Amino acid sequence: MSTDLINLVHRLGRPRVLVVGDLMLDRYVWGDAARISQEAPVILLHADRREERLGGASSVATMLQALGADVVLAGVLGTDGDAARVRQILADLAIDGDAVLADAARPTTVKERYIGRAQHKHPQQMLRVDYENRAPLTDAIERELIERILPAIRGADVVLISDYDKGVCTPAVLAATISAAKARGVRVLADPTRGGDYGKYRGCSTITPNRLEAGLAVGRELNTPADALTAADELCTRLDLEAGIVTLDRDGMALAGRDGSRGVYPTRPRHVYDITGAGDMVLSVLGLAVAAGASYADAIRLANVAGGLEVEKVGVATVSRDEILRDLGATDRPVAKFMSLSDLLDSLEIRRRAGQRVAFTNGCFDVLHAGHVQYLQEARAQADLLVVGLNSDASVRGLKGPDRPVNPLDARAVVLAALQAVDYVTPFDEATPIELIEAIRPDVLVKGADYAKPDVVGAPFVESYGGRVHLAELRNGFSTTTLLQRMRAA
Repeated sequence: MSTDLINLVHRLGRPRVLVVGDLMLDRYVWGDAARISQEAPVILLHADRREERLGGASSVATMLQALGADVVLAGVLGTDGDAARVRQILADLAIDGDAVLADAARPTTVKERYIGRAQHKHPQQMLRVDYENRAPLTDAIERELIERILPAIRGADVVLISDYDKGVCTPAVLAATISAAKARGVRVLADPTRGGDYGKYRGCSTITPNRLEAGLAVGRELNTPADALTAADELCTRLDLEAGIVTLDRDGMALAGRDGSRGVYPTRPRHVYDITGAGDMVLSVLGLAVAAGASYADAIRLANVAGGLEVEKVGVATVSRDEILRDLGATDRPVAKFMSLSDLLDSLEIRRRAGQRVAFTNGCFDVLHAGHVQYLQEARAQADLLVVGLNSDASVRGLKGPDRPVNPLDARAVVLAALQAVDYVTPFDEATPIELIEAIRPDVLVKGADYAKPDVVGAPFVESYGGRVHLAELRNGFSTTTLLQRMRAA
C-alpha cells in the first residue's frame, strides 16, 4: 500500500485549485496554566505567545499551498483589522485572493483559542471565543461573488467548497459554482455544514460530511462503519454525486460510488492531540489526489494519512508532501525517526509552531541497556519531545578507541528509534554536540548526573536564551564498558 501512495504523492504535480467558502482568522494565545485565580475558581493562563493562522476555507487554501498547489480563494471578509491581517497572510503565502470580497456590513470571522501547558505536558485547548456574523450574504454581495468565481473556474483543475455555515455558501453561490464547473468538466468536492438543506450540494462530484453531519443529513444515528457506508450510498443517490464519502475519525472513511465501488478505509492509530483542522486537511488532500487522476479509493487512503498527521499537531496546521512521504515510509522503515539535521530542523519548526518544547540529549548508545532506557525516559519527561544526538562511528572511535563502536551507526539508530521515549535521532561527527545544540536550540538540555552543570557541553548557550539544563539520574550498575567486559569474559 505504501508504495502505491508514495507514487501518488510523486505524481500530484502542481494543480490549480479554486477554494470557495467561509474565510476565517484563527488566533491562538499560548501560555502556562499553572494555578487557579484568586478572583474565581478558574484556571489562570500566564500568556507568553500569540499566533494568527488562517481558518475555515482559508485554512484549506493554506494547506493546499503547503502541499504544493496553486490556490485561488473566493469568499468574503469584513473591512476591519482582522480582514487586513487575513489579506496580508494570503499575500505572504502567494495565495490568489482576487476573488475575496470586502463587506462592510459583516465582521471578519475570528476564532480565538486559548492554549494552556501544565507541568511540561502537551498543550491543550482551554477555551474558544468566536466573533462572527452567520447571516447569508446580501443579494448584491452574492452576485459580485459569483461574478468573481466564474472566471476563476476556467483555470481550475478542481474546485473545493468549504462550508462552515457563516453565510457565504448560499444556494445561489453553490448552484452557480457547481453548474459552471460541471460545464467545463471540473470536479467539485464539498465539505458540508452540519444540518441544513443538503440539496444545495446537488451535482457535486462528492461531499465529505463527518459521522455526525451525515447522520443529520439522512435523519438517523450512524453508530458503525456499516451505518456510515449506507449513509454514503444514500447521499450519493439523493444528491447525484459521483461518490458519497463519510469521514469517521479514527475509523477512517466510508466510500460509496455511483460506479458501484464501496468500502470502509481504516486509518492507523495516532497520538491525537487536537482534531482541529482534520476535516480541512482531508478535503485538501482528496482534492489534490482527484485532480491528479487518482480514484476516490486511493484519494481516501492518502487523505487518511494526511489527516492523521494533522491531528498529531495542535490547532490548524499544515502538512507537507515530505511529511506524508516520511510517514508512508515509517510503515516500512523502523528508522523513520532518524534524519539529517536539515530535515530535523524542518520538523522541529512545525512542532514548535504547535507550542511544543524540545529536549535534547546525546551519546554513543553503542550497546543499549536498562540504564540508557531509564535515562532517555527521564529526558523525554522534561519536554514535549526528545531529540537524541547520536555520535557517528568516527566520533565514537575518537572518544572510545579503535574497538568501538560495537554496533554501526545505522544499527544504533534503529534501536534508539524503536524506543517510545525518543522522537528524533540525528547523527553528528564532531567530538561534542555543540554545533547540534546551537542549531536546535533546545528548551531543555539533558545530561547524566555524573556531570556537574558547568561541565555540560552547551549549558551556557542554552541558559543564555532562557533554556534549562537537567541532570538525569543514572542507574547504578549499568555501563556499556562494564557490560562489554562481562560479555568478553563470558
